Amino acid sequence: MSAPGQTVGVSPFTDFLIRDLGIHRTNLSLAYLLGTLASSLTLSRAGRAYDVHGARLVGTIVTVGLGLVLVLLSLVPEAITVVGRVIPAVPAVPMAFVILSLGFFLLRFFGQGVLSLVARNMVLKWFEQRRGLANALVGVATTVGFSSSPVIFNAMIGSYGWQQAWRIMGVVVGIPFAAAFFLLARDNPRECGLEPDGGVRPARKRVAPESTPSAQFTLGQAQRTLTFWVLVGIITLASMYFTGLTFNIVSVFAEAGMTRTQAVAIFLPSSVIALALNLVGGWISDHIKLKYLVMLQGAGMVVSTVAVLFLSTPATVLALIIGNGVNSGMFGIVLNVPWPRFFGTINLGRISGFAMGWSVAGSAVGPYLFSLSLDSFGSYGAVSLITGIIAAVILVFTPFANRPAAPPDHEQRSA
Repeated sequence: MSAPGQTVGVSPFTDFLIRDLGIHRTNLSLAYLLGTLASSLTLSRAGRAYDVHGARLVGTIVTVGLGLVLVLLSLVPEAITVVGRVIPAVPAVPMAFVILSLGFFLLRFFGQGVLSLVARNMVLKWFEQRRGLANALVGVATTVGFSSSPVIFNAMIGSYGWQQAWRIMGVVVGIPFAAAFFLLARDNPRECGLEPDGGVRPARKRVAPESTPSAQFTLGQAQRTLTFWVLVGIITLASMYFTGLTFNIVSVFAEAGMTRTQAVAIFLPSSVIALALNLVGGWISDHIKLKYLVMLQGAGMVVSTVAVLFLSTPATVLALIIGNGVNSGMFGIVLNVPWPRFFGTINLGRISGFAMGWSVAGSAVGPYLFSLSLDSFGSYGAVSLITGIIAAVILVFTPFANRPAAPPDHEQRSA
């Protein structure tokens, strides 16, 4: 249900917004960038609200908000007309830019940001020993939902028009799904008189060496650990690089003398690798230290960046497919699983919200950095080289990214 707020859910509507609002594609992209960046700056505060009020209340409010935003976005042409009559001196295109920037901020905040944060953290609170596997199953459902949403949304636009399609989505998300969330969602098992994992405790040898935190950390305490910044660094870099590369993939292949068909063809095999690794990696994460999966993700990113630098042969294309598949497959695990395992669940919303904010910001600036590399250096080599170097630096510190020790007693008491 967060798909309308994700990039895959917005993309089917962009050409219609350009056509009917008279806005240039670059300005539309800039409005989307500004809205996404603004959203990333607010996620930590939203996570704090989640920690205080729980998944049920916050999730219900967010789904109603997302539905309302979708309906309001469908009314942008009418809003521009009304404002133009009240304030004739304001040109329509700048007005459209301002309204869309605000609309995209709310769409990304409710959809990509808070609803995703609430839903995933709620699942993670219900598991400890099987948290990685549970997260992997959520990842499969998310992949299927996000992959199919552009097709569904395109069909809705073709049948009802883009404005009516957004209104239908808004009603579905804001009323029946909000009601279902309120009736069925529960923040954690203990408020229901239950235990994580159903109270089942597997044999000691099957328990992950870091399955439970050494203490309940605040955001400030987590930020004073090396592990926290290694994790934030890898997910931010991965989000920036993957989004930038995907957004410009046809141009990247054209620079290497290859066709659009060859460029688009890499997505299916990469997705298969990512899905398989997400499932296997999720299961394995319940039995090994997470830093090994972080290393695997970093290695995949390095392979991908080197492949882009030397992209010209079937071997480098294969390396790009494998590197992207590994990066994507590990991303969902590294983005979600470490926070409750390393830092506890009391401040989970604020800690994971801070990390997700960095990830969202990375996804926002990635396409711009790739375009800047092409404009400034005539190729995508510069941004790929810098990304590969940063990924290698993070890899150097990853072996030290173990479960943090408990903060000093006086810090725990003050928290």
